[in-house]
Amino acid sequence: MKIKLFKWLVGFLGLLLLAANSGCSSVKVQDYQNTQPKLDLFEYFKGKSYAQGQFQDRTGLVIRRFTVDITGTIEGDVLTLDERFIYDDGENQQRIWRITKTGEGRYIGTAGDVVGEAIGESAGNALNWRYTLDLPYKESTLHVQFNDWMFLHSDHTMMNRASVTKWGFNVGEVTLFFSKNPL
Repeated sequence: MKIKLFKWLVGFLGLLLLAANSGCSSVKVQDYQNTQPKLDLFEYFKGKSYAQGQFQDRTGLVIRRFTVDITGTIEGDVLTLDERFIYDDGENQQRIWRITKTGEGRYIGTAGDVVGEAIGESAGNALNWRYTLDLPYKESTLHVQFNDWMFLHSDHTMMNRASVTKWGFNVGEVTLFFSKNPL
């Protein structure tokens, strides 16, 4: 009798937790619809911009710091971002994004180390990017998922926070600060 009651109680608590978690919703880009200043992705990245950032592992330990020189050019509905990374250990890296505006506040992006396409959506001062990156790791690479959030703070300053996951588990976080002025 005690075992049946225990199993029933465990099952009931499991259902209760499942119901509680399903009631929690994640943040959506539309939640920022009325925030200012309004982010125009193409306008912000047109010309030169700069960034400083870091990667923290899942414990919060800063593993790597970097700076980025960015040149943005626009041709029609396509923004090309040429990003030149310099890491604190001296490594240099380049990523060239091609971002296509597909509708009001909707974007698709590609880059050499992005698997498939990045899907972006913006509203108000926010942009959310979701993509898989083929990340160099030891003597190989691994695919990690980025959930990237950018928030425009002023005409010259934008903050970027990205959670990095693998198989649904937290791997770390990238934090960047963009500026239209040299760093």
